[in-house]
Amino acid sequence: MKFRLSLLALVSLCCSIASAAPYNEAQVVLNQSPLKDAFGIGDGIKNSVLDYVEDGKKAILKGKTNMQKWMHAGKEYIKQDDLLYELVSHPALATYKLRVTDPKICDPSVKQHSGYLDIADDKHLFFWFFESRNSPKDAPLILWLNGGPGCSSSTGLLFELGPCSIADDGYNTTHNPFSWNSHANIIFLDQPVNVGYSYAADGTTVNSSPIAGKDVHAFLELFLNRFPQYSTQPFHIAAESYGGTYAPNFAKVIYDANQQLAVAPIPGFKHINLASVILANGLTDPYIQMASVPDYVCDGPFPVYDDPQGPQCQSLRTKVPTCQRLIKACYQFNSRFTCMPANVYCNTQLFAPLMQTGLNPYDVRKKCDRQKDGNLCYKQMQWIEAWMNDAKNKAALGVNPEKNFESCNMEVNQAFTMNGDGMHNSASLLPELINNGIRLLVYAGNADMMCNYMGNERWVEQLETQFSQEFRSAKPVPWVTFESGRLAGESRSAGGNNLSAGNVTFVTVFDAGHMVPYDQPEAALDLITRWIMDVPLSLNIDSALRDADLPPL
Repeated sequence: MKFRLSLLALVSLCCSIASAAPYNEAQVVLNQSPLKDAFGIGDGIKNSVLDYVEDGKKAILKGKTNMQKWMHAGKEYIKQDDLLYELVSHPALATYKLRVTDPKICDPSVKQHSGYLDIADDKHLFFWFFESRNSPKDAPLILWLNGGPGCSSSTGLLFELGPCSIADDGYNTTHNPFSWNSHANIIFLDQPVNVGYSYAADGTTVNSSPIAGKDVHAFLELFLNRFPQYSTQPFHIAAESYGGTYAPNFAKVIYDANQQLAVAPIPGFKHINLASVILANGLTDPYIQMASVPDYVCDGPFPVYDDPQGPQCQSLRTKVPTCQRLIKACYQFNSRFTCMPANVYCNTQLFAPLMQTGLNPYDVRKKCDRQKDGNLCYKQMQWIEAWMNDAKNKAALGVNPEKNFESCNMEVNQAFTMNGDGMHNSASLLPELINNGIRLLVYAGNADMMCNYMGNERWVEQLETQFSQEFRSAKPVPWVTFESGRLAGESRSAGGNNLSAGNVTFVTVFDAGHMVPYDQPEAALDLITRWIMDVPLSLNIDSALRDADLPPL
């Protein structure tokens, strides 16, 4: 039986791990599982919030009413949803507040903070921070964002690169030895509103990346004001999938705010030490990337069709000129009326036939058995929802147990899709940043069909910066991991005179799909560690670290 897609799901496919099917289909599967009884999902919360609050916090909250605020030891606190938070504010950010608590789950061996960025009284963004396992006071800070649009960063946390990995049908988590907080402090942020634990009081949704970027900047200012120990080291914004659209927009907002701050300082505001933008299997320049789809599925390392000159491949190639013409109009006029048609046409015409092959679009080496693996081709997505909907975990994280966690919100996805947000040229925002010292890393697994490595390499190659000529002349060099000595991929780099990781670097990761840290955890950790330590992938890392007087991996 052929797999059928609704128009909404189809036009949202590219670079969205959860766009292959509406959430309610996944929820049906979850409601039929034993996890419903274990966690009370679907029947409402059967216990009081206080049943899950630590005894010490219960004592503090006793006798206080909801929304009551008080001062203690120079800090402001609030009782909200029967939970205890520290309340962080700044006079220059009157419409923003940060609610913070300190969980001890997932990886109790490291310091954690979680809670909400409250925007006015109607929007609330959830975050979860983990200190580095090694020398946190010296470690860089990474902000990790998942894509979708509309997908929670908890997917990246529990499925890819966080300190713990989801296990046992969602009943447990296990220690992840390849977590990116091995050498970095890291924040996972659920944005925009109504994604993951984030919510809007009136159901309001955000539908554009530039608007979402303003909230992210406000979050960073409040977080770094409260925890200034993480503000002195380099800051890296890393994003996967649709994050290839998010991250350049967010980085531009941060960069512009830094420029304004240099001219007109705001007391207490932090200069955010934006060091690099990291894009993982992202959608960034659709004009180039959409055109690469027939090349990848017909001539790539894992061809979808047997004959590269056959009717399927010929048909796909005939769709490219119209797709590019529509995207060009989107680039030129930058409006919903030109960008949304491009989104609809390119996704329906280029991806619809591929969805009917029965392959996992995020890893074409595998079949997708939706009866067994779920509509998203990864059964772990349902496990994550079960674990995040455990009332004990919600209370620990400062989340009202009555809030329902969704890995991906299709209403948010629809809002971005119908606005044509994903067809904008986010790559055009990067040259100014790169020419002013902010580095760019783009990496892609070579088994991902949705945001394939060919298209990603091509847009980096065509990006006009002061490093363009050098990058175009650079030949791919082997990348061998330090830990196992295994050939993990190839890299091309410009800037740094081969003494650093480069100013513009592209990496092809071998034998990895859309989610590189899941498929190749050792290689992903090796890559991110070298990047934040500014060590070339082409060098012997042992001698490079020794020469640079850096700590061993």
